[in-house]
Amino acid sequence: MPEGAPGERLGEIIRRQRELSDLSMRQFASLAGISNPYLSQIERGLREPSDRVLDAIAAALQVSADTLYEQAGMTVGEEPETSAVEQAVREDPRLTGRQRQALLEVYRAFVAHARPAPRSRPRNS
Repeated sequence: MPEGAPGERLGEIIRRQRELSDLSMRQFASLAGISNPYLSQIERGLREPSDRVLDAIAAALQVSADTLYEQAGMTVGEEPETSAVEQAVREDPRLTGRQRQALLEVYRAFVAHARPAPRSRPRNS
């Protein structure tokens, strides 16, 4: 994970995801509906995007805005620690943004519905 202030980390994550999606800054700015200079400022950590802009960026990357915040260490409230599986999915350069999001959603759904193994209870005789 990139070091620095949360805004810098968020910008670095957005840049890395854009590059992994093989999009130029101009192409990506157009997809997100923002200007090229504004995207540049976000990626360099000079400006933090508004929620609306972050939602547009996340949609263009085919991930959720929460995922971007989480990766930048900007989550609000108490969240469980990121699992090794989630971290591996996020860092695998062979996956597209859409594939990452799909895998994370499936994994989280399985984990959320997993029930711990039943404990043995002594029987009343």
